[in-house]
Amino acid sequence: MRKSLKQRLAILSDAAKYDASCASSGTQKRDSAKSGGLGSTEGSGICHAYAPDGRCISLLKVLLTNFCIYDCAYCINRSSSNVERARFTPEEVVWLTLEFYRRNYIEGLFLSSGIIRSPDHTMEQMVRVVRELRVSHDFRGYIHLKSIPEASAHLIEEAGLYADRLSLNIELPTDSGIARLAPEKRPSHIRRSMGDLRLKIEAADEPTLQSKTRKRFVPAGQSTQMIVGADGANDATILGTSAQLYGSYGLKRVYYSAFSPIPDSSKNLPLIKPPLMREHRLYQADWLYRFYGFEIEEITATRPGGMLDLNLDPKLAWALGHRADFPVDVNKAERERLLRVPGLGTKTVKAILSARRFRRLRLDDLSRLGVSIKKVQAFVTAEGWTPRQLADRADLRTMFEPPPEQLTLL
Repeated sequence: MRKSLKQRLAILSDAAKYDASCASSGTQKRDSAKSGGLGSTEGSGICHAYAPDGRCISLLKVLLTNFCIYDCAYCINRSSSNVERARFTPEEVVWLTLEFYRRNYIEGLFLSSGIIRSPDHTMEQMVRVVRELRVSHDFRGYIHLKSIPEASAHLIEEAGLYADRLSLNIELPTDSGIARLAPEKRPSHIRRSMGDLRLKIEAADEPTLQSKTRKRFVPAGQSTQMIVGADGANDATILGTSAQLYGSYGLKRVYYSAFSPIPDSSKNLPLIKPPLMREHRLYQADWLYRFYGFEIEEITATRPGGMLDLNLDPKLAWALGHRADFPVDVNKAERERLLRVPGLGTKTVKAILSARRFRRLRLDDLSRLGVSIKKVQAFVTAEGWTPRQLADRADLRTMFEPPPEQLTLL
């Protein structure tokens, strides 16, 4: 029997939950109230509601289909998986997006798909959806499209004319892992598509000689996703791959998704999922690399085996391992040193640099800036405060570790 639209929506929205690379940010401002059309975005991205695990829930996040000709071992929608299948037509996705938006359920669309017939055929269907939304319905809301690396370059380029962000998922941090768990995929093809997309984004960002305007092409850039815990790669390997992707392809974000065991899975996959805290620590380490001036080797050298400390955030773990670099004087230290103090974020450091031009700062002043005094007091000096014996305590780590939990027997 043909499934109803509601039944297919339940299947295909649930199947899309494994893709974490759906946040919307950094796109161009479009306001339907001023220019007509339907929907709008903000200069810094759409406002979101977030699930407890950090995933965006303000977009209609759905697959075009969960049928797939590929048999990636880690994927619930692989060709050999015994899951209920469903498929939308492009027109149905367009209608759902517009109707959900009109009811104020969503602010944009995240569209992905399994591979049907061929990569080009699937990409053509997805491009048809976004083209209809933009051209036929003048939809100005946010659109994030999960692109297919194996598709023809002209299809990915056309998708970039209509989508705010494109993601080309690398899936696993090593080529050997991809060859073992997703043999139909070619890492070289993924990297080539990322490189081509970067060149097109940079070319569109250059103003023309006559009008000095810039072409609208993927204004929110490209992103990717890596699955954590499926192939045995340690955190140092994952973060090293991320650093290469950021540097080589100008990615806006690398998303980390903890592997979830799936029914009838391959014997090559782990039986239990990694802790969600590992995913969280990877995001924190990623942030330190991109915005705080840390090198990947610094972040991952605090523990043997290239794994991040699950009990402490990466910056605090680094600081405890480099006690000789502290305390830092908040009234004299340069920005780079302040950014390495646990508990001080980029906005807080900016506020400290601004405030200390007018007066010497005390711990109370840091507290008024929203700083956790418990976290920072062992690593800074301020007017009227020095950590003294606190900084030299042998058990300093125990002040920050979470309290032990009583485990159940069953």
